[in-house]
Amino acid sequence: MALLLPLSLPELGAVLAAVTALLLLMVCAIAHITAVKMPTLQRHAEEKFFVSAEGRKEPVPSIHDPPTKELSVVVPSYNEEDRLPLMMDEALDYLEKRQKRDPSFTYEVIVVDDGSKDQTTEVAMKYCEKYGSDKVRVLSLVKNRGKGGAVRMGVLSSRGKKILMADADGATKFADIEKVEEGLKNLQPWPRSYFRTLLMYGFHFLVWFLCVRKIRDTQCGFKLLTREAALRTFSTLHVERWAFDVELLYIAQHLRIPIAEVAVNWTEIEGSKLVPFWSWLQMGRDLLFIRLRYMTGAWQLETRKCN
Repeated sequence: MALLLPLSLPELGAVLAAVTALLLLMVCAIAHITAVKMPTLQRHAEEKFFVSAEGRKEPVPSIHDPPTKELSVVVPSYNEEDRLPLMMDEALDYLEKRQKRDPSFTYEVIVVDDGSKDQTTEVAMKYCEKYGSDKVRVLSLVKNRGKGGAVRMGVLSSRGKKILMADADGATKFADIEKVEEGLKNLQPWPRSYFRTLLMYGFHFLVWFLCVRKIRDTQCGFKLLTREAALRTFSTLHVERWAFDVELLYIAQHLRIPIAEVAVNWTEIEGSKLVPFWSWLQMGRDLLFIRLRYMTGAWQLETRKCN
């Protein structure tokens, strides 16, 4: 008969430490083995074109091309037929008035329909028809990529010197972009450029502990980047779902791109696509894997040209 003798506290501590270390090694191995070395930047054939206001198929530009606009606004949209009009009305009203005050100011709004099942594309196309496809463009993705994937596709198709990411719910007052632009002047240069991101309030301990520090709210949907910073960060981005903001900022910090945080007016808008428990569970997993995959070398900070 075998007798199990009780463990002393030091012995129990040693066993728990060994089990914890083994589990950590297993998680690191899984994160490394399942990692995709570089993000897929390929477009489907249908995504290489946008439909003009006249109904013609036009090839999308590339972020590798020289900029031809002062500002690009990228609006990721998934089943946003109800909330999108309010945001578009406010944004275009501001942009049109600003252009009248300053004729040298040029802009474009890129609505990225992330595989919506409703009338998001049709709603957005009404603005394209009203303002013209030089000012409003609609990119319809063949399948749902996730918010990060939709933003990346819009950014890589933009023409602006500065690129603003804005949520379709209109939670942030669009005129607050002037606060962001003013703050941009105060940033220290990074080789030839600046990185400008606008976040609002709140603090996530897990984000701070694993990935990004000195940023209070990584998930605010109102972020402004220079064209060069957008190219450097989005061409390296791996995560396409909700945690993409965190990896974006992680990349920026490791590339030593200056980041600034500015307070903006924000209003909670009903209709969020987040499913509280499952979305946060997925984000927690993504945060852990972001840290482990860069730490183990499974992911590298490289730049790849989009085809």
